[in-house]
Amino acid sequence: MCAFATGCNLFAMKIAIVGPGAIGSTFAFQLSKAGHQVSVVARGARLAQISLDRAIVLESGERATVEVATELDATIEYDLVLVTALAPQVAAILPSLTRSRAHKVMFMFNTFEVIDPLREAVGAERFAFGFPAGVFTLIKAGRIAPRIRRGTTVGDAASATLFTAAGIPSVLEDDMQSWLRTHAAMVMPLMSIGVRSFARGKGISWQEAGGHADAFEAGMRIVRALGNDLRPASIAQLARFPRVVVTGLLWALSRTRMIRELGELGAAEPRMLADMMNAAAPELAGPIRAVRP
Repeated sequence: MCAFATGCNLFAMKIAIVGPGAIGSTFAFQLSKAGHQVSVVARGARLAQISLDRAIVLESGERATVEVATELDATIEYDLVLVTALAPQVAAILPSLTRSRAHKVMFMFNTFEVIDPLREAVGAERFAFGFPAGVFTLIKAGRIAPRIRRGTTVGDAASATLFTAAGIPSVLEDDMQSWLRTHAAMVMPLMSIGVRSFARGKGISWQEAGGHADAFEAGMRIVRALGNDLRPASIAQLARFPRVVVTGLLWALSRTRMIRELGELGAAEPRMLADMMNAAAPELAGPIRAVRP
C-alpha cells in the first residue's frame, strides 16, 4: 500500500466510499471496474441490497464487486476515503473520519456552508473536497443507471487523475469553497424547477421562471457578499446575462427530460441549499425563500 498524496500506483488502491447512494455507487462501480479494491459503508435498504449482491449492479445487469460494511473501519490505511453522504449526515460520521488512518479524505456533496471545519477535523494534509458535476445517476430497484459526462470538479490533483482514469472525467479547482457556493446558488433554482416540473408533468410558467431567475441572481449576490468568486467562468458569465435571458433559459429547461429527472430526486436537497443560503445572508435571500420547494 502507498500514500495517496505521494502519487502511488493508481491502479491498485484501497478505497472506501461512505454513502453509496446514486453518486457514491457510481464512483464505487467505476473505481472497482478500474481495478481498485473498493469498500462501501452503507445503511438501511442500500446496505441490504449491496450485502445481497456483493456488488454495485447497473440496470443492464453489469456488476462491479465491492466489499460492504456498516461503518468505516478507522484502523485500515485506505488510500482514499470518499464521503458521498448528504451534508446533514456528515456530522455523525466525522468522528470516525477523524480517527481514520486513511491517507486522503475527500468530501463530495452539495453544500453552501463553510468547509473549513471539515478540513480541521481530518487535517489539512489529508483533506480534499470535490463535486460530481458531470455525474447524474438514478437508483431503481437497487440498480443504478448512471450518465457520466465531463464536469466533475475536485480540489486535489491526484484525485482528478484517479477519477479520470476510472472513466469519470475530472478537472482541478483551486478554490472549492467559491466553486461550491456558486454551484449551490445555480443548482438550487434548477432543482426547485425540477421538483415542480416533475410533479406536474410539464414545464413551469413564464412568471415562475422569472421568480427562479430572481433566486439565481440573489444566490450570486450572496456568493459575492460572502467574499467568494463566481466559479467556474461559465456560471460567472451566465450571472451577467439580462434577467429576461435567464428567465427564458429556465423556462425552456423546465420542459426538458433532464430537469424533470432532477426533480425526481425530490425536494430535500434544494430545500437544504435554500436554507443554507438564507442562513448566510437572510437580508438578500428573499427571492430564494420565495421559490423554496
